[in-house]
Amino acid sequence: MSSQPHIALPWIVRRTRLPLLSLRCVDCPAETATTGEGRFRVNANGKLLDVWLLVHCVSCDRTRKLAVHERVPVRTLDPAVLDGYHANDPALVAALLLDPLFARRNRFALDWTGAWRLLVPVPWVEAGWPVQVEVVLEDPVPIRPDRLIAQTLGLSRNEVARRVKSETSLRRPATTGFTFTVLPAD
Repeated sequence: MSSQPHIALPWIVRRTRLPLLSLRCVDCPAETATTGEGRFRVNANGKLLDVWLLVHCVSCDRTRKLAVHERVPVRTLDPAVLDGYHANDPALVAALLLDPLFARRNRFALDWTGAWRLLVPVPWVEAGWPVQVEVVLEDPVPIRPDRLIAQTLGLSRNEVARRVKSETSLRRPATTGFTFTVLPAD
């Protein structure tokens, strides 16, 4: 058994689509909305602007507006950002949805179910033990490390608790990358 852990290629958590929003619809009993392609509505009233992100109920397709800016002077907005609102820039939509202050102000939570995937390099079957793995999150996707490791390696969560060592808490959702070491089975 080697004294140094074998460094494996990183596991990469990549967003596949924008997350759904946990947001109650006013017309139907659904509690989920989507940004779809991601569209903004910009409304000018004199020298003041209102900017909203449009979301749609997944059941009845009712459109709802989430306030991005309300009654702000045009000059206070960065021209590049304002152009992004007019062009419905997907990167601007994603950045806005991932902003916790925007979510709190508009009273919604993100539902990441099915919105990400894990890219894992070739298994380390022939590698020596212990094995060190670095998990890289390209977006702040909240994942439970113990569930991710158990599902990916085919271990029970009790076995993960016994065999996996990490400075990051394995039982709390992580939104940033972390490293862990898998020890050999006894």
